[in-house]
Amino acid sequence: MNRASSAIVRGLLQLGPQVLPFADAATPELPLPRLLRLSLFQVTVGMAAVLLIGTLNRVMIVELAVPSWIVAGMLALPLLFAPLRALIGHRSDHHRSVLGWRRVPFIWFGTMAQFGGFAIMPFALLILSGDTTGPLWVGQAAAALAFLLVGAGLHTVQTVGLALATDLAPERARPRVVALLCAMLLAGMAISAVIFGLLLKHFSEVRLIQVVQGAAVVTMVLNCAALWKQEPRNAKPSRESAPESRFSEAWRTFATAGRARRRLIATALGTAGFSMQDILLEPYGGKILHLPVALTTAFTAMLALGGGAGLVLAARRLNRGADPHRVAGMGALVGIVAFCSVIFSAPLGSPPMFALGVALIGFSGGLFAHGTLTASMALAKPEDRGLALGAWGAAQATAAGLAIAFSGVVNDLGSALAVRGDFSDALADPVTGYTLVYGVEIMLLFATLVAIGPLVRGRNESPSGASATFASAAFPGGLKSGGLR
Repeated sequence: MNRASSAIVRGLLQLGPQVLPFADAATPELPLPRLLRLSLFQVTVGMAAVLLIGTLNRVMIVELAVPSWIVAGMLALPLLFAPLRALIGHRSDHHRSVLGWRRVPFIWFGTMAQFGGFAIMPFALLILSGDTTGPLWVGQAAAALAFLLVGAGLHTVQTVGLALATDLAPERARPRVVALLCAMLLAGMAISAVIFGLLLKHFSEVRLIQVVQGAAVVTMVLNCAALWKQEPRNAKPSRESAPESRFSEAWRTFATAGRARRRLIATALGTAGFSMQDILLEPYGGKILHLPVALTTAFTAMLALGGGAGLVLAARRLNRGADPHRVAGMGALVGIVAFCSVIFSAPLGSPPMFALGVALIGFSGGLFAHGTLTASMALAKPEDRGLALGAWGAAQATAAGLAIAFSGVVNDLGSALAVRGDFSDALADPVTGYTLVYGVEIMLLFATLVAIGPLVRGRNESPSGASATFASAAFPGGLKSGGLR
């Protein structure tokens, strides 16, 4: 058995970029083992997203009977921190700590915020479950604080972590490294969703608390492993670095280059269109289609797998020279079809149609995110990588937070009015609230297409053809390697 295992390992090590999709992301300066270890921070980000948006929101709404508008408000609390992603990215571009690090302090404090949020969450769940004599508002306030801390940590770790990866990789490999990190985010979501589903197959409040505590420990361990000996201490500014400027000046320069504002508006509209369903898909499966917790959690894994398939298609089209804005527009179109599938799954009583819609939402979201990130990174200057990634992330996170909060209000209000008979007898059903939300998402995706249109027509306005060059060189997993992104 040992000989067979050794032969398998040697065979895998001998595989080249034709089979291993991200092998060509590694360089002598940043070997593949070190790069994969660095990417572990994306795994923890994906795990936290699945736990908050997938598992906890369904449990609080269905099992703990917390009103969905309260849960939506909790999930939207990170919105308070989201606009600061651009500022954090800019600060990490020019920061020098007393230990000589730029990025590491931001990632460390972001990790501590994630750990603190997960540490508070079990006590909040105990009060919300009614197993204690504490007042209910204490549990709700503690849960809100936990969501806020985890969200703040996510924004910080992801923004600065991506910037650190681009710093460590040489210029020729930076786009491919970013692609690998995005794929690791999806892998973290898919693996975490499967594990959470298995652990919660026989649901109980105690088991849920154990899962949350385990997530806190895993987050700390993986993020510390990701940071270990990555950024050199006392690093001198590189030749390509520009003198530090005020954030307002840096932002003004970035926002006026290459239609960046319209690109951010399109990113925000599309993200809102894909995000309103975040807290409703699992409750929709539980309340409307009467599916168990383990199965609805597994749908979150399908969402991630669909996103991976979207990245594959986007990579192939971009390697053929496709316009990244056109790829993002394709994602919006497929998203419209996906939400129609989810809507019709209720009257038809069809879980397979619902599963298809969930997978298509992930697929279209992967296309859209890939296209918008490619377009944004194409115009980023070397000294403003953190700012560019932060601006893209801020637009996404802010739009997602507003959309999540709005979706909870629309769902509760629409369902209450429908059940009371204010619409018609045919619509006197709780599913009406969900349908209203999905209808709004479809309209937002149509608005996204309107915003992206001028960007497609103005493709050649990018300076020096940066967009086409970035798209053709950025992604290793194209037709030749058959890989992801």
